[in-house]
Amino acid sequence: MSAGQPRLLVVEDDAALLEALTDTLNLAGYQVDTASNAEAALGLLRRETPGLVLSDVQMPGMDGHGLLKSIKAASPGLPVILMTAYGQIEKAVEAMRDGAADYLPKPFEPDRLLAVVARHLRPAQDSAGEILIAEDPASRAVLDLARRVAATEATVLLTGESGVGKEVYARFLHRHSNRAKAPFVAVNCAAIPENLLEATLFGYEKGAFTGAASSQPGKFEQAQGGTLLLDEITELPLHLQAKLLRVLQEREAERVGGRSPIRLDVRVIAASNRDLEEAVRLGRFRDDLYYRINVFPLEIPPLRGRTKDILPLAEHFLERFATTVGRGRMRFNAAAMAELTGYDWPGNIRELGNVVQRAMILAPAEEIGPEHLMLPRSVSRPVVEAGGKAIKDVERDMILQTLERCGGSRKQAAEELGISERTLRYKLQRYRAETGEDI
Repeated sequence: MSAGQPRLLVVEDDAALLEALTDTLNLAGYQVDTASNAEAALGLLRRETPGLVLSDVQMPGMDGHGLLKSIKAASPGLPVILMTAYGQIEKAVEAMRDGAADYLPKPFEPDRLLAVVARHLRPAQDSAGEILIAEDPASRAVLDLARRVAATEATVLLTGESGVGKEVYARFLHRHSNRAKAPFVAVNCAAIPENLLEATLFGYEKGAFTGAASSQPGKFEQAQGGTLLLDEITELPLHLQAKLLRVLQEREAERVGGRSPIRLDVRVIAASNRDLEEAVRLGRFRDDLYYRINVFPLEIPPLRGRTKDILPLAEHFLERFATTVGRGRMRFNAAAMAELTGYDWPGNIRELGNVVQRAMILAPAEEIGPEHLMLPRSVSRPVVEAGGKAIKDVERDMILQTLERCGGSRKQAAEELGISERTLRYKLQRYRAETGEDI
């Protein structure tokens, strides 16, 4: 599927109604594929996955309920809306239980159709291959807030555990803003050495320091007219926090070694996987900067707090990694699905993507079973294990086991755990201090 507006598949055996639905959706800017029966629809779905399926219930051959069950068996994350005859409420409730995203009782007005489609349509992938999936009510609530704030100029603070998709939400905010045609620039404050952070963010003039052979614009200038994501903003040292505060207030920046300020037109989105209020209390983060970036907070829940997103995301990763792994259409069996939804996902979406890619490599055929997921058994939902081991001890064991499995490579271990290398170094230092062992 190409980037931009995702396609819809409309399934309707009444030719006149099918034409009317297609015209309404086309006029609203949607791209529409059509099928006159369920069997033809399934054939289209085998070739391309749309952003939503809109299907009549009463059709010759396989009806809409049968189509719904077939779709959900193959692609659990694909939204399906059923059009039902007026008064068949019991059937509509049954359809919702079977996984329908919504239902439309006939007859319905065009505005009602467009509102329901807009609410459930799964977005197309952007140029970076990212998709924002929100099937769980907790995710939908956050996405609704994101849609509301996207069109404004408000500074947004994205918080949540590592791997929950903060950058994906930041890109969503940019794509749905008035700055969508301008640059989106992301910088991870934890990944840049402290002595280079200032020059990276604000740029530098020729001769400003040893090795500055020419002038270079910083990330703020590169994002001119668009959006700048400052990821892991709590990793900024205090003296740069002060400079950042001034830039946000004055809307201008000065390059390292520069003598004149540069006017900026940039929307800033900040992100952190830490508790910023706690960082303020500990004196590690300026309170005035915290209040400046915390204009519109969006907390993204961890994957274990939005379990209805797990299978749709896993299905998305099957499609995304198909070319990388060199495997065709693959699927999870029931046992694998149960394993995926029952796991705690400490690394969140990043960990899920790694697990799916690994399973695609290990599975000998199209079906992926729980044995191909290779999920660790040491991480579970309870705060205390049956044997009385505290979560912090479980975390330490998991980190040390992962580090050993990665041959001591901190970079590889951090990626597998879904945390930054800086966080991993901090935890290892803490373990050394607690035990006195050379870890």
